[in-house]
Amino acid sequence: MAVSSSSFLSTPSLSNSKSTISFASSVSPAPITSLRRVAFRSSSSHRRAMTVRSKIREIFMPALSSTMTEGKIVSWLKTEGEKLAKGQSVVVVESDKADMDVETFYDGYLAAIVVGEGETAPVGAAIGLLAETEAEIEEAKNKAASKSSAAVAPSPPPPATSSPAPAIAQPAPVAAVSDGPRKTVATPYAKKLAKQHKVDIGSIAGTGPFGRITASDVEAAAGIAPSVAPPPPPPPASAAATAKATATSSPPLLPDSSVVPFTAMQSAVSKNMIESLSVPTFRVGYPVNTDALDALYEKVKPKGVTMTALLAKAAGMALAQHPVVNASCKDGKGFTYNSNINIAVAVAINGGLITPVLQDADKLDLYLLSQKWKELVGKARSKQLQPHEYNSGTFTLSNLGMFGVDRFDAILPPGQGAIMAVGASKPTVVADKDGFFSVKNKMMVNVTADHRIVYGADLAAFLQTFAKIVENPDSLTL
Repeated sequence: MAVSSSSFLSTPSLSNSKSTISFASSVSPAPITSLRRVAFRSSSSHRRAMTVRSKIREIFMPALSSTMTEGKIVSWLKTEGEKLAKGQSVVVVESDKADMDVETFYDGYLAAIVVGEGETAPVGAAIGLLAETEAEIEEAKNKAASKSSAAVAPSPPPPATSSPAPAIAQPAPVAAVSDGPRKTVATPYAKKLAKQHKVDIGSIAGTGPFGRITASDVEAAAGIAPSVAPPPPPPPASAAATAKATATSSPPLLPDSSVVPFTAMQSAVSKNMIESLSVPTFRVGYPVNTDALDALYEKVKPKGVTMTALLAKAAGMALAQHPVVNASCKDGKGFTYNSNINIAVAVAINGGLITPVLQDADKLDLYLLSQKWKELVGKARSKQLQPHEYNSGTFTLSNLGMFGVDRFDAILPPGQGAIMAVGASKPTVVADKDGFFSVKNKMMVNVTADHRIVYGADLAAFLQTFAKIVENPDSLTL
């Protein structure tokens, strides 16, 4: 499996060398240590003891992206007891978007593997132990074994009883006792009865909620038979009971059907889609004439230019003129004008969806943009994308036109201001201002935007600019 590269073993820190994310050593704040006492002879022939600490470092599950909460061990590249050199890849971890090689920043020995291949662990959890010397491997294995046994140790079973446990009688309500004067809490009707029967209400112990004195308490104190009260209405069904009834009433699974758990990528997509429901959005559609764009595409296609690159370039140039559409609101208290125009493009891959990012799409040459896009798609399909290559988008483009889809609405990704949904370009009968009919190729573009920062007039102006660029595409090749 071809995977991208990263490193771990301590507090995570980003490194841009060779376009990899590196994580400095995952050494716990208080490293596991063993003590060796070594004797030295001083010049005065006195012996003194010097303590040397040898470290057994915990290898932590690194956070490979801002949305990653747990990782899956795809494979261990080293075996237990094997010597490691600084910078070597040790393990392949599957995050919510990609598989990445994780490197070590320390020399030593892979003493113990705590989390095996195919297993998952939360970010920050120990997945292995790294010994500084070969002599400490056995000690590290013992520590790993003791941790594993402690983690899976079952709780002691309850003591067996030969007869059913007797029901515990509920104690009778007792009036609260305090050192100072007590405030009497009673129902209005109880106060009325106490006044009517000349009963000192302060001397009555209430049996109601929180010691409240009720009418029956007053009647009992006055020696009067309690009045017959109408039966209380049945309590409303609890939420748990309702949920249970709903679950019971749901139809059973069909024969031969099965439940498939989400992959890490599908879980990340599900989380983002649920998060997007909290953003107030609106949608605007706009028809765009693509005759000139189609002609340009036929000319540049032999040079490796894709339609996705053309659309991304046009969107980037339009966003440069309407920066509010490229803005983002993340906390609901303000919004940020992003300094870069990074176009994220939705790509369907096996088992999920990912959005590789064309950074500075408005500034890159069309041919370089196309080359960059092909590289990103290849890395996405082999799960080699680095986090900054899929989580740095400021605007998203989703194109289903190649599937013949006329129009559709896209869901706004969290942390972005707008997403553009592009449909297919199809021949359309158009009437001009003089009433003459002609056939032109048109595509429908729908944009979903965050209404907290983008308003209708802003989006309409952006779409007009985008349409002008597409209908007069000479500027795309400059």
